[in-house]
Amino acid sequence: METLDVLITDDELGMRLGAERTLRNFTVHVGDVDTDVRFRIRLAESGEEALESIAECPPDILLLDHKMPGISGLEVMDRTRDLDGDMLTIMITAYASIETAITATKRGAYDFLAKPFTPDELKATVRKAAARIILAKQARKLADEKRQVRFQFIRVLGHELKAPLNAIEGYLNMLKDHALGDEVTAYDEMVGRSKIRIEGMRKLILDLLDMTRIESGQKSRELQVVDLREVTDMVIETNLAAAQDRNISIELDIADSVAMHADRGELEIIVNNLVSNAVKYNRDGGRVDVAIAREGDHVSIRVADTGIGMTSDEVARLFGEFVRIRNAKTANILGSGLGLSIIKKLAQLYDGEATVESTPDVGTTFTVRLRDQVPSDQKHQDSAGVGNEQKQPADEGGPVALTTGS
Repeated sequence: METLDVLITDDELGMRLGAERTLRNFTVHVGDVDTDVRFRIRLAESGEEALESIAECPPDILLLDHKMPGISGLEVMDRTRDLDGDMLTIMITAYASIETAITATKRGAYDFLAKPFTPDELKATVRKAAARIILAKQARKLADEKRQVRFQFIRVLGHELKAPLNAIEGYLNMLKDHALGDEVTAYDEMVGRSKIRIEGMRKLILDLLDMTRIESGQKSRELQVVDLREVTDMVIETNLAAAQDRNISIELDIADSVAMHADRGELEIIVNNLVSNAVKYNRDGGRVDVAIAREGDHVSIRVADTGIGMTSDEVARLFGEFVRIRNAKTANILGSGLGLSIIKKLAQLYDGEATVESTPDVGTTFTVRLRDQVPSDQKHQDSAGVGNEQKQPADEGGPVALTTGS
């Protein structure tokens, strides 16, 4: 419930009290932002008193009599024209001419009421003013949040790029100064480390591009029948070398064919992020289990690892942008902090969800559920393609193990 201040300024006592009674228990619902508004009423019997009250605490809505002894309503408007804030002035006048309305509008009045007016007319005018004020406040709030998000984004991005650039610069300076002598092979390790840093920055840039395309709605999507078995086999092959280096086995449990209408590139991003994370955050000699299955009109992608795991607090903030769990166990693990955020956004494109369960020092399981994006003209067809594949028994084809351990 929002509360707006209303200052009723009129030299007629009956007018002031009548307007106060009308608005005292009046509430307005602003549907665009689903907010209810009530009003706190103040009274002033002259232009001079109104100026003092406004100087002390500017109201949100000023109901202002046009003709008053001493300072007139138009003079009050002139003196408060440069006031900061959202104050809207509703001019009250017994001289309801077009000239009066034009003059009041030119001097900044939002609306005007002609005496005598009914309670319903007063309520209708105040209702419009209140809605405008609330929407203006909401727009400012959103603009402030947008600025804060942009600032946070740039700050984190700068931090994520600063560390690898500093490292590469350090290695280049060592090369320039021949710090390890003139033997070229002595510098192989620092060249290798520089390449790793560059690859990390490239991954960050590509993830940023993916995220911005998704959020802006400008990512081109090509929905077609995609064989998830084929996609997953390719992803596992891509991550196999990194897994073998640490004696980590990858096991795949999937039917001979699990197909769905989807964008192949999006599925590759989801599966690759899940599998590569499962390898990166695993323990040496660990295991990654990938299970993909159809569940009605959804497809479930489940990736479990036997890695370092996370606490409940860490899990709670895991899908945020640039979120990386930083502790002694993850200190040497590179990442953009965007992969899981991208997975969540892609899952939402498929009316799905991404969830996680984790136990420290035991492992983590990610599950992504995606709705099959069947074109509307095919939903009721029992074609030989995806339709028949959906009817396959869940146990068709046993688990397939790709073991990279010894």
